[in-house]
Amino acid sequence: MSSEVPDDDNDARTATQAPPLLRPRRRRRRRRRPGAKLFAALREATVVLVCALVLSLLVTTFVARPFRIPSASMEVTLLEGDRLLVTPLVPGPLPLQRGDVVVFTDERGWLDDSSDDSDGSSERGAATGAVVEVLTFLRVLPDGSEGHLVKRVVGLPGDHVVCCDEQGRTSVNGVALDEAPYLRPGSSTDQVPFDVTVPDGELWVMGDNRGNSKDSRFHQATAGGFVAESAVVGRAVVVAWPLTRLGWLSRHSDVFAAVPDPGR
Repeated sequence: MSSEVPDDDNDARTATQAPPLLRPRRRRRRRRRPGAKLFAALREATVVLVCALVLSLLVTTFVARPFRIPSASMEVTLLEGDRLLVTPLVPGPLPLQRGDVVVFTDERGWLDDSSDDSDGSSERGAATGAVVEVLTFLRVLPDGSEGHLVKRVVGLPGDHVVCCDEQGRTSVNGVALDEAPYLRPGSSTDQVPFDVTVPDGELWVMGDNRGNSKDSRFHQATAGGFVAESAVVGRAVVVAWPLTRLGWLSRHSDVFAAVPDPGR
């Protein structure tokens, strides 16, 4: 009777054999839903739009805000349809000065009896008007003059402003002004005489087209014709559109250079 002898060498070879290599499983590509690409594109566009609006709000709040000129009351300095950039830094960190062209809120109802600054917004359709209002609120579109006016500062608080001398000139603190650099040719100030001292916190303003501007002269029955400094939105610094008129707006400080401070 024979017995089998285990083959030690064979067992050793079997024990040391490397296990078979496992092939990596292929990852199945997930099929995107039909609307996934569209959703991703819309999400990206929304993020870009929100970032743009936030940037626009920051710029227009702290740097410059667009406005549109709807009338001829500031010709020839500003023409109807001009787009302005207005800095909110004046007044504020920077003081108002004589000669500044300012945009201010109509707090005292000048527009109620004046057509020289009407922007025709009442002629828009309801839907169009709503869209324009939203875009204007977001400061994507420039503001029209609805509720705002644009004039030049002639008198600061404490100034004594008088019209007119024998040559038809306005004087400030006893100094007659040569306003030819910015007045529309042939325009005169003497349609309505005035002799006022500007109170604290107020301004005396007039349009450069004196024959077509319902400014402080015509509203002396309402708060003396003055504009509150707190109503000023900012100083107009640049004509941004049309490109043919692109340029900085001057305050023509030379016109007021000889004017002394009030009380001197």
